[in-house]
Amino acid sequence: MNAHYVKFISACLLFGSNGIVASHILMSSHEIVFLRTLIGSLFLLAVFVLTGGKFSGLRNGRHLAFLIPSGVAMGASWIFLFEAYQRIGVGMATLAYYCGPVIVMALSPLLFKEKLTPARICGFVAVLLGMFLVNRDALMLDGLSWGLLCGALSAVMFALMVILNKMAASITGFENAVWQLLAGFVTVALFTLLVQGLTISLPTGSFAPVLLLGFVNTGVGCYLYFSSMQRLPAQSVAICGYLDPLSALVFSAVFLAERMSPEQTMGAALILGGAAFGEYFGRKRLPRVVAEGNMEKRAKENTN
Repeated sequence: MNAHYVKFISACLLFGSNGIVASHILMSSHEIVFLRTLIGSLFLLAVFVLTGGKFSGLRNGRHLAFLIPSGVAMGASWIFLFEAYQRIGVGMATLAYYCGPVIVMALSPLLFKEKLTPARICGFVAVLLGMFLVNRDALMLDGLSWGLLCGALSAVMFALMVILNKMAASITGFENAVWQLLAGFVTVALFTLLVQGLTISLPTGSFAPVLLLGFVNTGVGCYLYFSSMQRLPAQSVAICGYLDPLSALVFSAVFLAERMSPEQTMGAALILGGAAFGEYFGRKRLPRVVAEGNMEKRAKENTN
């Protein structure tokens, strides 16, 4: 069990460093995401095949029809997220992105007939207040900038990804990740083709961080995440997953010298604390067998 925790936490820390690695790549946001999804999907596909994985989703076209659009939404969310990294900074973009699970939480009563518990309502209100505190100065100074809009759209696409993924109930675990990342790659490739064609110039100084982002942060990170989270309690997966945005804030402060005002720091605490509180205390206790079956679907709510 300890080994699985180490793997899972390592994956979360890798995901949290995405923005730091991307800051060393002198390319546009969609080019970075194109190379990330290309390298990451090829790596995951190779590992999946070499470990004897079977594409059982091909036997369930209805669920696959939900999973593929979920991958499309993931690709779009990453394009907006990496654009927000460049426009408003890693910390602010990450906080906006992690409002996605709260959007899902708010829509769950309508879409999945889940009860909106008092804990979830409190968590939702805390996140809204946190977002206001984090972005108040920027909104008063510049209004809704392109960077803030990209952050908001990344959260909306994140929520759409999770909702569609929940509807593909029979395709879980590692196979789910492979299908979704492949669909994300195709989406970003088509977008890149429409914007500039597939001629991409890779600056010499960006070669190493591109490989790091693709192979390590995406490929190895997803492998560690999905191979460990199936062995951990569902509540541990949900809560430890917030190490991703928390580490992103710490890394951006240490390595990129991004600073938040006391008001913004309080807002960040409300966003992450409110989301974690609503997730942990807003769910009814499930029998162990049911919880282990459901926690595979929670994976997509904690990765970026």
